[in-house]
Amino acid sequence: MEKYGTLLAVDDNTGILTALKYCLNEVFDKVLTLDEPDKMMALLQQEAVDMILLDMNFSLGVNSGQEGIFWLQTLQKRHPDIPVVLLTAYADVPLAVKGLKNGASDFITKPWDNEELVHKLTDVMKKQRELEPLDKLESDHIQRALDKSHGNMSKAAEMLGITRQTLYNKLKKMS
Repeated sequence: MEKYGTLLAVDDNTGILTALKYCLNEVFDKVLTLDEPDKMMALLQQEAVDMILLDMNFSLGVNSGQEGIFWLQTLQKRHPDIPVVLLTAYADVPLAVKGLKNGASDFITKPWDNEELVHKLTDVMKKQRELEPLDKLESDHIQRALDKSHGNMSKAAEMLGITRQTLYNKLKKMS
């Protein structure tokens, strides 16, 4: 079976972390676990992580999902290249939508079905591997801005939020 790099699972319930580790050990080369989300940033500076499975609630008695959204937004700002899958015991469709709008790759509810969990996580990893190179994305984005501005370099540069000179330099590199 193909393995998918390193997964970081973050949940305040150590039993959940143990279950995830057993379930996903055959799918990922390495399964790291944290029971406190505030330790994530330090760990991400020390370890190369390919995916994060993030619980939505960490405080006892709180089930709003706001802690998960906070950490998702923090991860999106500092590590936008790492896909995050949200995990919660509270199957709340509006919360799932909010998580997805904030950049989550998917949403899984507890208790999970092992096969479904593995399927969702491997799908996210496969999509991540299929991403286009950044140079190609930038080139396509510049071309769309030029098309939209009908070739007007000043307008295209303004749309892209860069100077005209920067746009010229990027176009020179592309050719």
